[in-house]
Amino acid sequence: MRYVMRRSGDTDGRVPVTSTRYSVNAMKLRARARSGWRAWFYRQQVAGWAVEYEEGLTLVTVRGAGHQVPLFAPDRSLAMLYHFLRGQPLPAAAPR
Repeated sequence: MRYVMRRSGDTDGRVPVTSTRYSVNAMKLRARARSGWRAWFYRQQVAGWAVEYEEGLTLVTVRGAGHQVPLFAPDRSLAMLYHFLRGQPLPAAAPR
């Protein structure tokens, strides 16, 4: 599985998620059929939102983080990087 992940804090004032979404829409990328925007979880809480595209891009937001995601949310940032490096999807539901 080869993909590129673009991350953004959902409170990023420099590169807002809406700007990134406009850019992705301009590239005419196709969201995976069942992907759409979905929550991803860390420690049984919503850690952010993600959408996967057929062309191999995964757009991820980190809840409550600004432009420097690792500074604002180091634990969620590390979890996101962990899954990315292993080629695994982000957790789609809180573990029980």
